[in-house]
Amino acid sequence: MTAKSAFGYPRWFTTIFLTDIWERFSFYGMMAILTLYAASDRSEGGLGLSMSEASALFGAYIGLVFVLSLPGGWLGDRIFGAWRAVLWGGVLIALGHYSMAVPSDVGSYTGLVLIALGTGLLKPNMFALISGFFGVGERSRREAAFSILYVSIQISALIAPLVVGFLGETLGWHWGFAAAGVGMTFGVAQFAMGARHFGEIGQRAPHPAGAEERTKVFRRAAAAVAVLALLIAVDVVAGTFAPMHLIGVFGLVALTVPFVYFRVLSRNPAMEDGGRQRLRAFFWLLLSFSLFWMLAGQAGSMLNLFAKHSTERELFGFVLPGSWFQSAMPFFILVSAPGFAWLWVRFDAKIGSALKFGAALVLAGGGFVIMSGAAASAEGGNAVSPLWLLSVFFLMACGEVIIGPVGIAAAAEVTSSTFIGRTIGLVWLFSALGAGLSSQIVHLADVVPDQYYYLGVGALAICAGFLVAGLGRRLRFTVVSPAEQPVADRAGSA
Repeated sequence: MTAKSAFGYPRWFTTIFLTDIWERFSFYGMMAILTLYAASDRSEGGLGLSMSEASALFGAYIGLVFVLSLPGGWLGDRIFGAWRAVLWGGVLIALGHYSMAVPSDVGSYTGLVLIALGTGLLKPNMFALISGFFGVGERSRREAAFSILYVSIQISALIAPLVVGFLGETLGWHWGFAAAGVGMTFGVAQFAMGARHFGEIGQRAPHPAGAEERTKVFRRAAAAVAVLALLIAVDVVAGTFAPMHLIGVFGLVALTVPFVYFRVLSRNPAMEDGGRQRLRAFFWLLLSFSLFWMLAGQAGSMLNLFAKHSTERELFGFVLPGSWFQSAMPFFILVSAPGFAWLWVRFDAKIGSALKFGAALVLAGGGFVIMSGAAASAEGGNAVSPLWLLSVFFLMACGEVIIGPVGIAAAAEVTSSTFIGRTIGLVWLFSALGAGLSSQIVHLADVVPDQYYYLGVGALAICAGFLVAGLGRRLRFTVVSPAEQPVADRAGSA
């Protein structure tokens, strides 16, 4: 008889669950202090970037993580197998955090690249590894497993800023990065020790690439790395190198790759005409998805800096670290998720995907309008009530609860089962587009007063939300529902 874990699943699930807990702890802990560290003065142990540059670094880094999930998934599927991809991804993440624990610019930027590479390798293959344990007729158990993991993500996102943020802001930034590295090390160690619970699942690449294809891909990758290294070397020799040049390159990658991949997928000759038409209609929802993450991505950058420098943080004589506000969104997500789940079950037949996307944009835009008021109140160096930021985070959390799962579900319904994985990959890439846009648009804060910056971005999101919701009837009929899919496709997607 197979031993069960505390969740009613075999031991392999406990191993994956704990790995995910520690990986998310390291990720969200580092995110909570990255912008604050980058914007801190050199005398305080920071990188000495301006607030807009620090926010751009944050956005470019998040965009790079999403983009690298595409080659990371390919490596797991065609080269390593899911289990080895998760293991080596975790090792790279831990090395990245330890690199950032070394007080130097080189260590910090090298660490960010290692963490992005490791996360891009680990995350898609973690989901692939879980899926390998479920058969065609076990859709409900698979979805339940992912739901448990989603809760674990929010718990980690809630706790990590409290621990890493406290260490980073009190003992020193590099202590915080080291703590994130220790967390990931625990995750990697217990994942390696739990290998016996996986059997043959994930041990081999399910669709191994041939020698010719491997050579072709690796040559292209090596050429891309060589070109980037050459450009950096020329920049350094010319004496013009600045961190923002590299950040700009990463932002450019996040801005262009989603459109290139969408074009390649939509022109795939194996896709039927109906699927191609639905995919092109889904493009507008993907753009709205990007716009949402352009706003929500600034919770860890612009709003994080506002919490640090412009918010009252004293409670019972103790000054709360500014990074602790990053725990607000996961808390509100955990609180609001059951209510939205009930709402979708009760009224889902009357609420299409486009209307949900529009509602998420309006909520996020409304949060930025509130931030406009907060910035106006903080003008002149005044510290404002934390209720301003908490209200913003609550609205954004409600928007994320709506658009996150709905975006994945809509992607799975757009086309046949043959293209589901690649269509869901588009959702991650357009999340990268949102992060890339965030890394560029924050520079407006250098030339526009903060209250007008927030007001303009918020108004844009609200207008886009109403526009997407207004197109709901048209988009509803162009996105295929599970009931409309061929029987074979529905079985495959399960």
